[in-house]
Amino acid sequence: MSMKMKLEEQQDLNLIPPTSPLEIDKDLTLLPRIKLNLTVHPSSPSLTLTTPIDEWKMKTALLTFLQTSHTLPFPLPEEDLVFKRFNKDLKKRKRDDPVAYGTLHIWNLSFLTDKNEDDVVKWRNRLVEKLNGVELNLQGVKFRLDVVVPDCDDFDLMKKNWEEFYAFGKRNLNSRREPDTIVMSGVPSRWFAETRVSSKPSMLVTHTIFSKFGKIRCIFLKP
Repeated sequence: MSMKMKLEEQQDLNLIPPTSPLEIDKDLTLLPRIKLNLTVHPSSPSLTLTTPIDEWKMKTALLTFLQTSHTLPFPLPEEDLVFKRFNKDLKKRKRDDPVAYGTLHIWNLSFLTDKNEDDVVKWRNRLVEKLNGVELNLQGVKFRLDVVVPDCDDFDLMKKNWEEFYAFGKRNLNSRREPDTIVMSGVPSRWFAETRVSSKPSMLVTHTIFSKFGKIRCIFLKP
Protein backbone atom coordinates (compact mmCIF):
# COMPACT_ATOMS: atom_id res chain seq x y z
CA MET A 1 0.00 0.00 0.00
CA SER A 2 1.36 3.40 -0.94
CA MET A 3 2.12 5.80 1.90
CA LYS A 4 1.71 8.82 -0.39
CA MET A 5 -0.68 11.37 1.08
CA LYS A 6 -2.43 14.38 -0.36
CA LEU A 7 -2.75 17.67 1.47
CA GLU A 8 -6.52 17.57 1.33
CA GLU A 9 -6.39 14.21 3.11
CA GLN A 10 -4.24 15.65 5.90
CA GLN A 11 -5.30 19.17 6.81
CA ASP A 12 -2.82 19.25 9.70
CA LEU A 13 0.69 18.92 8.26
CA ASN A 14 1.97 17.91 11.68
CA LEU A 15 -0.01 14.67 11.40
CA ILE A 16 1.76 13.57 8.22
CA PRO A 17 4.52 11.01 8.96
CA PRO A 18 7.97 12.51 8.21
CA THR A 19 8.85 9.51 6.02
CA SER A 20 5.74 9.70 3.80
CA PRO A 21 5.79 11.25 0.30
CA LEU A 22 3.44 14.22 0.09
CA GLU A 23 1.50 14.84 -3.11
CA ILE A 24 0.80 18.57 -3.41
CA ASP A 25 -0.27 18.47 -7.05
CA LYS A 26 -1.06 15.75 -9.56
CA ASP A 27 2.38 16.16 -11.13
CA LEU A 28 4.36 17.28 -8.08
CA THR A 29 5.23 15.20 -5.03
CA LEU A 30 7.57 16.03 -2.14
CA LEU A 31 9.84 13.11 -1.31
CA PRO A 32 11.38 12.84 2.17
CA ARG A 33 15.10 12.23 2.34
CA ILE A 34 18.13 12.57 4.57
CA LYS A 35 21.08 14.52 3.21
CA LEU A 36 24.58 14.76 4.68
CA ASN A 37 27.47 16.93 3.52
CA LEU A 38 30.87 15.23 3.42
CA THR A 39 34.34 16.78 3.49
CA VAL A 40 37.57 14.80 3.13
CA HIS A 41 40.93 15.83 4.63
CA PRO A 42 44.22 13.93 4.83
CA SER A 43 44.47 12.28 8.26
CA SER A 44 47.88 13.91 8.63
CA PRO A 45 47.88 17.68 7.89
CA SER A 46 51.56 17.46 6.95
CA LEU A 47 50.84 14.97 4.18
CA THR A 48 51.86 16.21 0.74
CA LEU A 49 49.74 14.78 -2.05
CA THR A 50 51.50 14.10 -5.32
CA THR A 51 48.50 12.83 -7.27
CA PRO A 52 44.86 14.01 -7.31
CA ILE A 53 42.43 12.01 -5.22
CA ASP A 54 40.45 9.36 -7.07
CA GLU A 55 36.75 10.13 -6.48
CA TRP A 56 35.66 6.64 -7.51
CA LYS A 57 38.04 4.94 -5.07
CA MET A 58 36.93 7.30 -2.31
CA LYS A 59 33.31 6.48 -3.07
CA THR A 60 34.00 2.74 -3.14
CA ALA A 61 35.87 2.92 0.17
CA LEU A 62 32.97 4.63 1.93
CA LEU A 63 30.37 2.31 0.40
CA THR A 64 32.41 -0.65 1.62
CA PHE A 65 32.62 0.84 5.11
CA LEU A 66 28.86 1.44 5.22
CA GLN A 67 28.20 -2.15 4.21
CA THR A 68 30.74 -3.90 6.44
CA SER A 69 30.01 -1.77 9.50
CA HIS A 70 26.23 -2.18 9.09
CA THR A 71 25.88 1.56 9.60
CA LEU A 72 22.79 1.51 7.37
CA PRO A 73 20.09 -1.19 7.46
CA PHE A 74 20.38 -1.61 3.67
CA PRO A 75 23.03 -1.26 0.92
CA LEU A 76 23.31 2.36 -0.19
CA PRO A 77 22.80 2.76 -3.97
CA GLU A 78 25.96 4.03 -5.68
CA GLU A 79 24.15 6.99 -7.23
CA ASP A 80 23.21 8.30 -3.77
CA LEU A 81 26.84 8.97 -2.85
CA VAL A 82 28.87 11.56 -4.77
CA PHE A 83 32.43 12.83 -4.30
CA LYS A 84 34.20 15.64 -6.16
CA ARG A 85 37.76 16.85 -5.90
CA PHE A 86 38.03 20.14 -4.04
CA ASN A 87 40.89 21.51 -6.10
CA LYS A 88 42.35 19.59 -9.03
CA ASP A 89 45.52 21.69 -9.01
CA LEU A 90 47.54 20.30 -6.09
CA LYS A 91 50.06 23.14 -6.35
CA LYS A 92 47.35 25.61 -5.32
CA ARG A 93 46.11 23.51 -2.41
CA LYS A 94 46.74 24.97 1.04
CA ARG A 95 47.67 22.80 3.99
CA ASP A 96 44.24 23.01 5.66
CA ASP A 97 42.24 22.67 2.45
CA PRO A 98 40.13 19.54 2.03
CA VAL A 99 40.92 17.24 -0.87
CA ALA A 100 37.32 16.37 -1.70
CA TYR A 101 33.74 17.09 -0.77
CA GLY A 102 30.55 15.18 -1.37
CA THR A 103 26.96 14.42 -0.48
CA LEU A 104 25.19 11.36 0.82
CA HIS A 105 21.45 10.98 0.24
CA ILE A 106 19.18 8.45 1.89
CA TRP A 107 15.89 8.12 0.02
CA ASN A 108 14.77 4.78 1.43
CA LEU A 109 13.29 5.69 4.81
CA SER A 110 10.91 2.74 5.02
CA PHE A 111 12.73 1.42 8.11
CA LEU A 112 11.66 4.61 9.91
CA THR A 113 8.00 4.41 8.89
CA ASP A 114 6.71 4.04 12.45
CA LYS A 115 8.90 6.84 13.81
CA ASN A 116 7.89 10.43 14.51
CA GLU A 117 9.89 13.46 13.42
CA ASP A 118 11.97 13.61 16.61
CA ASP A 119 12.94 9.95 16.20
CA VAL A 120 13.98 10.52 12.59
CA VAL A 121 16.13 13.50 13.60
CA LYS A 122 17.74 11.49 16.41
CA TRP A 123 18.54 8.63 14.00
CA ARG A 124 20.05 11.09 11.53
CA ASN A 125 22.18 12.68 14.25
CA ARG A 126 23.43 9.26 15.39
CA LEU A 127 24.38 8.51 11.80
CA VAL A 128 26.39 11.74 11.66
CA GLU A 129 28.20 10.76 14.87
CA LYS A 130 29.07 7.32 13.45
CA LEU A 131 30.43 8.68 10.18
CA ASN A 132 32.15 11.82 11.41
CA GLY A 133 35.87 11.18 11.86
CA VAL A 134 35.90 7.87 10.00
CA GLU A 135 39.25 7.11 8.34
CA LEU A 136 39.30 5.82 4.78
CA ASN A 137 42.40 4.12 3.40
CA LEU A 138 43.18 4.71 -0.27
CA GLN A 139 46.21 2.71 -1.38
CA GLY A 140 48.01 3.22 1.91
CA VAL A 141 47.04 6.89 2.32
CA LYS A 142 44.56 7.67 5.10
CA PHE A 143 41.88 10.32 4.82
CA ARG A 144 39.50 11.66 7.48
CA LEU A 145 35.81 12.13 6.80
CA ASP A 146 33.97 15.12 8.26
CA VAL A 147 30.18 14.84 8.18
CA VAL A 148 27.56 17.50 8.91
CA VAL A 149 23.87 18.09 8.35
CA PRO A 150 23.31 20.92 5.83
CA ASP A 151 22.11 24.14 7.46
CA CYS A 152 18.98 24.08 5.32
CA ASP A 153 18.04 20.68 6.80
CA ASP A 154 18.68 21.62 10.43
CA PHE A 155 15.34 23.18 11.32
CA ASP A 156 16.20 23.55 15.01
CA LEU A 157 19.30 25.55 14.07
CA MET A 158 17.33 27.74 11.66
CA LYS A 159 14.74 28.44 14.35
CA LYS A 160 17.46 29.27 16.87
CA ASN A 161 19.22 31.63 14.44
CA TRP A 162 15.96 33.37 13.67
CA GLU A 163 15.12 33.84 17.35
CA GLU A 164 18.63 35.15 18.07
CA PHE A 165 18.40 37.55 15.14
CA TYR A 166 15.30 39.18 16.58
CA ALA A 167 16.51 38.97 20.17
CA PHE A 168 19.95 40.54 19.63
CA GLY A 169 20.00 41.98 16.11
CA LYS A 170 18.91 45.41 15.02
CA ARG A 171 15.25 45.45 14.10
CA ASN A 172 12.18 47.60 13.92
CA LEU A 173 10.15 47.05 17.08
CA ASN A 174 6.98 47.14 15.02
CA SER A 175 8.18 44.54 12.51
CA ARG A 176 6.85 41.01 12.30
CA ARG A 177 8.76 38.41 14.31
CA GLU A 178 8.20 35.35 12.17
CA PRO A 179 9.79 34.43 8.84
CA ASP A 180 7.35 35.36 6.11
CA THR A 181 9.45 34.98 2.97
CA ILE A 182 10.53 31.79 1.21
CA VAL A 183 13.09 31.95 -1.60
CA MET A 184 13.33 28.97 -3.95
CA SER A 185 16.10 28.75 -6.53
CA GLY A 186 17.45 26.10 -8.87
CA VAL A 187 14.03 24.49 -9.22
CA PRO A 188 12.91 23.30 -12.69
CA SER A 189 10.40 25.84 -14.00
CA ARG A 190 8.33 23.07 -15.60
CA TRP A 191 7.24 22.01 -12.11
CA PHE A 192 5.15 25.17 -11.94
CA ALA A 193 4.10 25.37 -15.59
CA GLU A 194 0.64 24.76 -17.02
CA THR A 195 0.69 21.33 -18.65
CA ARG A 196 0.40 21.43 -22.45
CA VAL A 197 0.22 25.24 -22.34
CA SER A 198 3.74 26.50 -21.67
CA SER A 199 7.06 25.37 -20.22
CA LYS A 200 7.38 28.65 -18.31
CA PRO A 201 6.29 28.91 -14.66
CA SER A 202 2.69 29.96 -14.17
CA MET A 203 1.63 32.37 -11.44
CA LEU A 204 -1.68 30.51 -11.11
CA VAL A 205 -0.07 27.07 -10.77
CA THR A 206 2.55 28.34 -8.32
CA HIS A 207 -0.08 30.05 -6.17
CA THR A 208 -2.32 26.97 -6.25
CA ILE A 209 0.50 24.70 -5.08
CA PHE A 210 1.85 26.81 -2.24
CA SER A 211 -1.49 28.13 -1.02
CA LYS A 212 -2.16 24.60 0.24
CA PHE A 213 0.42 25.27 2.96
CA GLY A 214 -1.21 28.54 4.05
CA LYS A 215 -2.23 32.01 2.94
CA ILE A 216 0.07 33.79 0.49
CA ARG A 217 0.39 37.56 0.39
CA CYS A 218 2.61 37.91 -2.66
CA ILE A 219 4.46 35.77 -5.22
CA PHE A 220 7.30 36.91 -7.44
CA LEU A 221 8.45 34.62 -10.26
CA LYS A 222 11.77 34.97 -12.03
CA PRO A 223 12.51 32.28 -14.68
